[in-house]
Amino acid sequence: MLGLLFFILFTPGVSEFLCTSSDLELSYTFCDSAVHAFMFNMTPCSIVDKSVWRAALTWIPRSDITFLTVVFNVWYDGARALHWKEVLCSGADDEYSVCGMLKGETVASSFDIKGARIKFPKGNYNIILHVFSDIPENNMIMCLNFTMIVKQDNF
Repeated sequence: MLGLLFFILFTPGVSEFLCTSSDLELSYTFCDSAVHAFMFNMTPCSIVDKSVWRAALTWIPRSDITFLTVVFNVWYDGARALHWKEVLCSGADDEYSVCGMLKGETVASSFDIKGARIKFPKGNYNIILHVFSDIPENNMIMCLNFTMIVKQDNF
């Protein structure tokens, strides 16, 4: 089964349904009040398919990206399941092309998500993504709240 997940986000506070399949439902909302220029797509819209997910991202950041930190918090059926923080840009010898971009420049990137290796139990997931343009995390430049409903166990 091959599904397509595609969205363009411009309006804060609006919940949008992203995709549905026999095993998965995804939706999102911004958790900050800022207006964003953001596009993301992912294939397939399924967690049963064992292939690697392919994602594409287009984003116009609201500040220069000398430093960039992402923080993921995943909640499963109301309990915290994962906290992951990664510094993507530290200001020196950065490996990602987004590092060093200026406010208003367009970030366009394609990448693989190797989450297909993870066995997601049936249930409701909230995934909060915070993106900061400084270290420590004082200047939040984006916050997304994804809702993922896994309809069947895939073990």
